[in-house]
Amino acid sequence: MSFVRFKWIFILLLFCIVMIPFKNSAQSKFHEEIFVVEQDTLPYNILKPLDYLYSLRESQEKIFETKTYPLILFLHGAGERGNDNKKQIIHIKDLFLDSSNLANYQAFVIAPQCPAGKKWVEVDWSAQSHKMPENASWAIENTMKLIDGMIQIYPIDTSRIYITGLSMGGYGAWDMIARYPEKFAAAIPICGGGDESMAYRIKNIPVWAFHGNNDKVVPVSRTRNMIKSVRQLGGNSKYTEYKGVGHGSWVKAYRENGLLNWLFEQ
Repeated sequence: MSFVRFKWIFILLLFCIVMIPFKNSAQSKFHEEIFVVEQDTLPYNILKPLDYLYSLRESQEKIFETKTYPLILFLHGAGERGNDNKKQIIHIKDLFLDSSNLANYQAFVIAPQCPAGKKWVEVDWSAQSHKMPENASWAIENTMKLIDGMIQIYPIDTSRIYITGLSMGGYGAWDMIARYPEKFAAAIPICGGGDESMAYRIKNIPVWAFHGNNDKVVPVSRTRNMIKSVRQLGGNSKYTEYKGVGHGSWVKAYRENGLLNWLFEQ
């Protein structure tokens, strides 16, 4: 066999080796972006579906597909606030970057970062109850603008916009589905709380909530009361309470068997 022929066979094999795993891993990661909001900015991370990335690679240009994908909004906790545009995804990376989940539950995932000193919902987290503020917080208002911007750019199925959040983000998730019930198809709030008097607005939204019964930061009664209020109105809600678990109930929740399967069924 001539050297030239061997060289081209080697190049072809190398090309195949590189391309085969591309669809499964090459761009399967969160990317840091900045959303400009008038005079302010909202940092966020975005994860794009594998099929969407692969189709872009195939065409080498932006294409307008007939296929659409769900959009999952994640709201982080108080400890991940700031403007580094990195730490807000530390608790969801394992869930959404798992190779099986990447392949089987393809969606756009966005994780905005709430600025230091602000909250998704400007209420006392340790209180036994609160009334939903009349106006959305700066962070929630501009997150909604970010979602609307995503819908304009990407092939998103607007009937399958999901939300999940933990701790401070759990409050945010309860607030957003009550404030914008027409926007969300399902919610997974973790160790947060909402305004029970607003339960009538979310009774038709599938909810799977989580809390640890030994939570010393956010009273477990916050989730219990929300679920009770929704169920009394005939709402479609699930609740998992972890015995002996403290505030970090999101660790078990995001490893819950069937979590994404339940979400994508909604």
